[in-house]
Amino acid sequence: MHVLIAGAGIGGLTAALALLKRGIEVDVYEQAAELKEVGAGVQLSANGTRVLHLLGVGEALAALSCEAVGKEVRLWSTGETWKLFDLGAESIARYGFPYLTVYRPDLLSVLADAVRREKPDAIHLGVRITGFAQSVVGVTVDKATGDALIAADGVHSAIRQALFGPDKPTFTGNIAWRGIAPMEKLPGHMARLVGTNWIGPGGHIVHYPLRGGRLMNFVGLRERADWKVESWSTKGTTEEVLADFSGWNEDVQTLIRNLATPYKWAMMVREPMPKWSVGRVTLLGDACHSMLPMLAQGAVMAIEDGYILARCLAEVPDVPAALSRYEAARRERTRRVVEGSAANAKRFHNPKLADPKEAKKYVDREWDPGRIAERYEWLFRYDVTQVPV
Repeated sequence: MHVLIAGAGIGGLTAALALLKRGIEVDVYEQAAELKEVGAGVQLSANGTRVLHLLGVGEALAALSCEAVGKEVRLWSTGETWKLFDLGAESIARYGFPYLTVYRPDLLSVLADAVRREKPDAIHLGVRITGFAQSVVGVTVDKATGDALIAADGVHSAIRQALFGPDKPTFTGNIAWRGIAPMEKLPGHMARLVGTNWIGPGGHIVHYPLRGGRLMNFVGLRERADWKVESWSTKGTTEEVLADFSGWNEDVQTLIRNLATPYKWAMMVREPMPKWSVGRVTLLGDACHSMLPMLAQGAVMAIEDGYILARCLAEVPDVPAALSRYEAARRERTRRVVEGSAANAKRFHNPKLADPKEAKKYVDREWDPGRIAERYEWLFRYDVTQVPV
C-alpha cells in the first residue's frame, strides 16, 4: 500500500509516522518551501502523549518541553485562584502518560525527524496539492499515484473543498491573540510550571510554560466584532492587546507587556462534518473538525486521528472500507470535542464574572470537581490502541 498525505503539519506527520511504523509506504506533500510551525505553544494531554510514546518520540519531545504540574483558574480582576486539576506525576499515575506543554516548532521537528528516520525522502516541500483524480484502483495528485489520499491540509483545506464544496465558516464574535514571553522577564511568582486560565466577562486568557520553563506561551480571546481575518500570521501591537484586556489583573498586564510579538486572528467555527471520506480520499485534523482553542485538544485530536487512521489502513485491506472505518471511529469523539470547546467559550466569558461575589459562586459551581471530571476524564483516558476499528 502507498498512502499520499497533503500537509506536513502535526496531524499529517503523525499519520505518516504511524503508517511507516506499520510498514506502509508514505509520501507527504507540503506547500511550504521549508518545514516550520508558527511560534506558539500547544498542550498535549495524556491521550496525545500516549500516541507519541507509542510512536517512539515521547521521550525526545519531553526533553524539549515542560511537564506541567497542574492547571488553575484565576479571576480576571482579583486574581483569586482555584485549582482545576493536578498534573505532573498525577497525570502519569492516573492515565499512564504525562501532560506536556510544548513549543509547536519543537513538536513538528521531532515528528519530521522521526518520519525521515523511517524514510529519508518521505517529505516533499514546496508542493501544494489542490486537486486529485481517483479511480477504483488508486488516487493521483500532481505526478504521484497512491492507494489513498489523506487531506491533512488544515482549516482551509483545498481537498475538503474539492470533495464537499466551498467552505462556510461562521464568525464567533471573538478574536484571539497569541504570543511568547521570555520567562526571565516575568516576576518570580508567575514563573511556574503551571497552566493558568484567566476567566472574565467577555474574554479569557491562557498561559503556560514552554521549553523547560524558559518561555511563557500566551493566548487571549476577547469578544470583538471588528476583525474577521482567520490567519495566524497577522501582527498586532502590544497597545492593542493591552486595550483589549484593560482593567484585568496586573499579572495579565505584565505578561502582555513582555510578549515579543503579538499576533491576532478571528475565531471562526464550522459545523461538525457528517462525512469525511469519499472513496480513497479522507480528511484529518483541522481539515474535518477544526475547533475553538478552549479545551486544549485541537492538536491532540489530529494526533489521535493519525494513529487510528494507520490502524485502519493496516488492519482493513480494502482502502475505501478502511477509510470508512477510520471516519466511523473518530466522528463522534471529535464532534464532542468541537462542542465541548464551544461550550467552554460561554463558560469562560460569562457575564456573572464581572461581579466578584457572583463570580466566586459561579466558579465554585462550574469548576466543581465533579463537573471538571465530566469535562476531562473521557478525554484523557482515551486509548488509541483499544478503540474498535
